[in-house]
Amino acid sequence: MRDGDWIADTAAEIRGVLKVMVDAEWLPGGAAVVGTGNMWEFVTVGEVGPEPGPGSGPAQTAPDVRYDVASLTKVMATWPLVGRALADDVLDLDTPLSEYVAGGPFPAGEVTVRAILTHTSRLNPVAWLDPYVGTDRDLLESILSEPLDEPGYRPIDRGFILLGMLLERLLDGRLDRLAEETWRAAGMAATSYGPLPRSASVAPTGRRIVGAAPTWGVVHDEAAALMGGVAGHCGVFSTATDLGAFARDLLRAHGGEGGPSTFARFLRQSWRPQVVVDERRSRGLAWLVTGSGVVYHHGYTGTSLFMQPDAGRYVGLLTNAVHFGRRRPGLADLRAAARAAFAN
Repeated sequence: MRDGDWIADTAAEIRGVLKVMVDAEWLPGGAAVVGTGNMWEFVTVGEVGPEPGPGSGPAQTAPDVRYDVASLTKVMATWPLVGRALADDVLDLDTPLSEYVAGGPFPAGEVTVRAILTHTSRLNPVAWLDPYVGTDRDLLESILSEPLDEPGYRPIDRGFILLGMLLERLLDGRLDRLAEETWRAAGMAATSYGPLPRSASVAPTGRRIVGAAPTWGVVHDEAAALMGGVAGHCGVFSTATDLGAFARDLLRAHGGEGGPSTFARFLRQSWRPQVVVDERRSRGLAWLVTGSGVVYHHGYTGTSLFMQPDAGRYVGLLTNAVHFGRRRPGLADLRAAARAAFAN
């Protein structure tokens, strides 16, 4: 199928699923970007949120509305900075973390960056950081001091929390500022960590407590909130426009534009299967990889990014599917529609 037809057909399919979800009041609205090469199309359905913005009523969503991308932070902020640290020769994927952190010995000091990226680190899979509130010990050292779990594959936010703090030390800067340098280089003008002002251009997520105001302009993830909204696993806000720019930048690097580089080699390695997840998927470095070569990642709030490197095609989804509760009905169908598009 020609690229133009593929974009139009995929956008129509996603628009239809989003309309069903909005009409059923499963979510307020959502935005998507579908593209390949120099062509893209945006899909917007519904409202930013049912609550009025300051001085106004509910606004229609748009390609420039910012959504909390949740765990897409792992691949939009932390993963690219791992590539930068590799290029700067201050990090190695297979060196134990104890080599980078003074003090110890640490029970989790043997964990490697590769193990974190493939979710085989054996770190505690529970992301709660409440036990460390009010203590005097450095959070990075506290996580490294926890006993390791049994071997195996399991998605672990704690690894990316740890990795974000380690990158700050190795690259000598705050995570949000380091990530911003990456985003601006890719032409992503609106992507940032929070907090953001409450407005019609920022989608509220969900209520942490029934009867309270929705989480709006601050990170939805509780662990990231305890860290001030800047963490390696969650905390980034982005738009459909910027998500498309991010996908384009990665696909250009994968295609060899700009010549060979440490980051391009890291990217290609990241998009190759490293650990089997199930009969349909493997984990690359941070990304999930299907048997048909589609790479993707999800965010809990209702976000996703799918790419097919060999075809140069991508689909980005941004919603606040948690707005009416954590069941997120219809989200699996929306993601399935995006994934199915790459079979065409």
